[in-house]
Amino acid sequence: QVQLVESGGGLVQAGGSLRLSCAASGLTFSRYGVGWFRRAPGKEREFVAAISGSGASTDYLDSVKGRFTISRDNAKNTVYLQMNSLKLEDTAVYYCAAVFMKLGIREALYDFWGRGTQVTVSS
Repeated sequence: QVQLVESGGGLVQAGGSLRLSCAASGLTFSRYGVGWFRRAPGKEREFVAAISGSGASTDYLDSVKGRFTISRDNAKNTVYLQMNSLKLEDTAVYYCAAVFMKLGIREALYDFWGRGTQVTVSS
C-alpha cells in the first residue's frame, strides 16, 4: 500500500523559513516524480514544485522561484521542500503527490497523494 506522509508544517513569521518533508512507502520511489501542491483558504489547489525521479529535473510555480527549493533523497524515500522568505500568501495546506515516471504540474497526472500539512505565515 502506497503512503505519502507530509511533515514539517507549522506557524512561522513572514520572512521566515520552513522545510517540509514527504516520506513515501510502498513504491519504488526513484521511479516516481513527486510534486508539491497547496490549497489556500477559499482557493483551488495549485501546483508549487515538482521533481523528477532521479532529481535531475525540477519545476516551480513562478511566485515561489528563488524562494522555494525542492529536493529528494531516494535512499530515504523522502522529498523536501525548503521554503525561505515566506510570505503571508504562502499560507496553505501543502500536499505532496507522486506520479509514475513523469514530472508534471497538473493534479490529474498524479497517482498518489498525502493528507497535507498546514503552513501558516503570520505578519
